[in-house]
Amino acid sequence: MSETKATVRIRQIASGNGRKPGQQATLVGLGLNGIGRVRELEDTPSVRGMIRKVAHLVKVED
Repeated sequence: MSETKATVRIRQIASGNGRKPGQQATLVGLGLNGIGRVRELEDTPSVRGMIRKVAHLVKVED
């Protein structure tokens, strides 16, 4: 049986310029480096924590 892993789709809606260095690094860690960029990542607690840290800069699309 093949297991399908849950994913979460993230879109960057605001710039990381002028933000705290930790927030900028979190965006890079999520693979987002520009407004409008979209990434689909595995839905894990660590990814959810990163999203929570930059929730004001990203939009979660389910």
